Amino acid sequence: MSGTPAAGGTQRIHWGHSALSAEFATAPDGSLRIVGLGPRGTAAAELRRATPVVEVLALGHGSGWSGRRSIETAVGARLRLRGHTRERDGDWHVLRLDLHDAVSGITAVLRLSSPEGLPVVRAGTEIRNEGQEPVTLLAVSSFALGGLPAPGELELHWADNDWLAECRWRSAPLRDHLPDLNRGVHEHDSRGHFALGSRGSWSTDGHLPMGALTERTGGRCWLWQVESPCGWAWETGEREGGTYLALHGPTDTEHQWRERLSPGQSFRTQPAAVAMSEEGFDGALGALTGYRRRVRRPHPDHRALPVIFNDYMNTLSGDPTTGKLLPLVDAAALAGAEYFVIDSGWYDDDAAGWWDSVGAWQPAASRFPGPRGIHEVLDRIRHHGMVPGLWLEPEVVGVRSPLAERLPDEAFFRRDGVRIREHGRHQLDLRHPAAASHLDETVDRLVGAWGVGYLKLDYNISVPPGTDGGGAESPGAGLLGHARAYLDWLNAVLDRYPGLVIENCASGGMRMDGALLGVAQLQSTSDQQDHLRYPPIAAAAPTAVPPEQGAVWAYVQPEFGDEENAFILAGALLGRVHLSGRLDRMSPAQLGRVREAVGVYRSIRQDLPDAVPFWPLGLPAWTDPWTALGLRAGRASYLTVWRREGGGPDAVLPLPHLRGRAAGVEVLFPAGSAGGAAWSAALGELAVTLPRPGTALLLRLTT
Repeated sequence: MSGTPAAGGTQRIHWGHSALSAEFATAPDGSLRIVGLGPRGTAAAELRRATPVVEVLALGHGSGWSGRRSIETAVGARLRLRGHTRERDGDWHVLRLDLHDAVSGITAVLRLSSPEGLPVVRAGTEIRNEGQEPVTLLAVSSFALGGLPAPGELELHWADNDWLAECRWRSAPLRDHLPDLNRGVHEHDSRGHFALGSRGSWSTDGHLPMGALTERTGGRCWLWQVESPCGWAWETGEREGGTYLALHGPTDTEHQWRERLSPGQSFRTQPAAVAMSEEGFDGALGALTGYRRRVRRPHPDHRALPVIFNDYMNTLSGDPTTGKLLPLVDAAALAGAEYFVIDSGWYDDDAAGWWDSVGAWQPAASRFPGPRGIHEVLDRIRHHGMVPGLWLEPEVVGVRSPLAERLPDEAFFRRDGVRIREHGRHQLDLRHPAAASHLDETVDRLVGAWGVGYLKLDYNISVPPGTDGGGAESPGAGLLGHARAYLDWLNAVLDRYPGLVIENCASGGMRMDGALLGVAQLQSTSDQQDHLRYPPIAAAAPTAVPPEQGAVWAYVQPEFGDEENAFILAGALLGRVHLSGRLDRMSPAQLGRVREAVGVYRSIRQDLPDAVPFWPLGLPAWTDPWTALGLRAGRASYLTVWRREGGGPDAVLPLPHLRGRAAGVEVLFPAGSAGGAAWSAALGELAVTLPRPGTALLLRLTT
């Protein structure tokens, strides 16, 4: 925990705690670099392979090596350490590094924090203009780390993330993307890299803001996430024979973001986090899961985990009425649901359809006739002891909505003086008081006056690259400003209504980022309506969101057979159960199967908030015939195992954390399954049998 000069004038700073060790050193050129970061005992890297701790691309300063890489910026190379401070904030250890560039007048304060007992570091940079002239920022790193093993020693992991096909992890040798150019001959590093980033206001449309590097022959893993509600970019490349990692929020090149700072003004980046483990990807993901739980807003829902019924998926599909809802409410109560959410369409009183007329969020009299209107349904929900919920899409206003004319142009996204129109909607800018006031009035009516206890907040358009605020800012900066204002608005809503539960949704998982997951209690994992295509999404979702926050659909149907409905239900039991389907048309036996699943979930849900995920068969590919998700919770290890078409009736699941230990195996769900499992302590393997495809088991192993 010291800062000491070393031979030759090199200054070294040591920082960390029981599970983390970090070492910084000044290079011969004067720049400060991270030479060691990892679990306790991590060896320091060669100083020449390390990178400056902060990279800043500024207009008029540029970089020292042209190409696609974001490192080796001129300002980053000139930043010099002025001082550093350490502090404790509860369980968090905090280090601040104060760096200054005398040429540009830019000061960068890199803030590193880490929770005691977890090998995870969170990083963010604040830039201040201490010069005499304005400075325009084009990119600022949240975190930069060099000195990792050579590309030939590493495997790269990243996650594609598309509508209906979320959380699809892939891997390849890093050297496949970074060819060996023979640096010794050319005396320069490559100009290339491997990079991913976002596009538009859907932060996870295309890719998750995550990635990992693992040793190909060892156990070390570096796993990261960028916690941005809009623009982000990460890259990895080769430097001095080693590997570097650079994490950014929005940038000029990728997101049309730039920030002009007058003297005295400042800008802070979005945070990024890196988890490190000697136990591979699963070990690092376990640490990152613990970090995510520590960094999010506290809420009782994170431990209560009530069962939710939502009327949309494969059920009413945006066409709710009193007549359709009341039987569903009664059936959902019988099935054991604790929340009942009326999804989209409850406000639709427009003969031309609601898509491009939304915005007022008033109940449709034609859908809810009678003196009580929608309150007849809300009262029925409460009569059964359930909490009522409603769907909203707060950030949009349909182009045909009267609100589009009533609110000023400044309350919407604009570019070149033109209000942006996307898929029949305008986008609100939550920085404008009129936009925020409209949403506050809506929430105060629904939650404060009506007693709604759950809001599903959806977002079904993406607006690239953002808003220029009438020409006063870059589009990317405008988008970031709105996104931060939206987070502030969400926090303010929860401050007013601390018991309210908020689900984050954007056409499923198109905004599954760490910034929003730090505020919202639940995250929609997908809009996928085919239950045979849902297993790889449900199994991989805990890579992006802690299990107790990941909403997984269980849309059982009366026309399905018992095994089919059991397959659907089993897939949700290690996440947040989102029941749907025509429960009101089910036979007593079918409804009994649903009640069985809900009962099992209630019996195990107390273990989920502290459980860490693992994948005995590896992260799933889209068409794998066998898929498995595990959760470790104290002496219990839970496993959901799915079998789809392809492959045989038997699978072997390696469970190295239980090797050599006696363990009891239980089939928790479904009762009476033709499948089964047998544990071999000597081999550390679980043999699972599912005679037919389209079947699944929830298992528990107890030591």
